[in-house]
Amino acid sequence: MTDVPQSFELLPGAGDSPVILHVPHSAREIPAEVRAGMVLDDAELERELDHITDAHTAAIAEAAASAASVTPWRFVNRLSRLVVDPERFPDEREEMLAVGMGAVYTRTTHKEALRADGFDPEPLIERYFRPYARAMTEAVADRLAATGRAVIIDVHSYPSAPLPYELHGDGPRPAVCLGTDSFHTPPPLLDAAREAFAACGETGLDSPFAGTYVPLEFYGKRSEVTALMVEIRRDTYMTEPGGPAGPGLTGLAAALAALVDAVSR
Repeated sequence: MTDVPQSFELLPGAGDSPVILHVPHSAREIPAEVRAGMVLDDAELERELDHITDAHTAAIAEAAASAASVTPWRFVNRLSRLVVDPERFPDEREEMLAVGMGAVYTRTTHKEALRADGFDPEPLIERYFRPYARAMTEAVADRLAATGRAVIIDVHSYPSAPLPYELHGDGPRPAVCLGTDSFHTPPPLLDAAREAFAACGETGLDSPFAGTYVPLEFYGKRSEVTALMVEIRRDTYMTEPGGPAGPGLTGLAAALAALVDAVSR
């Protein structure tokens, strides 16, 4: 675990691209001062990172961006979600608080202690969560100003077998789960995703994970901001848990590039 000077990175795309590929959970890096607040030993932490990290999703997004006809923008979290999870609500609205996984996790994927009882999350939220949210808001606003719209495609992965922390782990686990929002996911965006990923196996809707990520400034307010979460089942492209990528990554990246092309027009 090392100190990382910048916790996120915006990688520019084409000036006329409305698309932002958002990769929030691909990294394993944890700054030393954040690591000091965790109760797991080093071996336990490595195992937890194997389970909780959406491994190789940054590589999928990078390959897709390279292959797309109109290069999308990429917003990539360079720190582990065990530092902060930028996609959680930082308050009582977050349903994952029920299992100790709000914006700052206090429990592991197996419901064991990650941080001590009484841990104060506010310093981590102030240092990491709020700057990330501001930067993502600015990235979306920039695409709106440049193109009149913004398309946020969240790139995630999930394990083939449910983990104990999952609140909705008893439903279908298709090769590609498409997470939607009733306001921000219009039918043409969903149709384009189903077509793009058809060659990658079964696609499903909002199971085992539902919803999309839209910065709160736009959420439920700006229909020009559309969003879709792409959850890829890990056994389709890597060795679980936490192992190397396999040949399936290439096809998934091509499918994501096809989706980018379809929604860039």
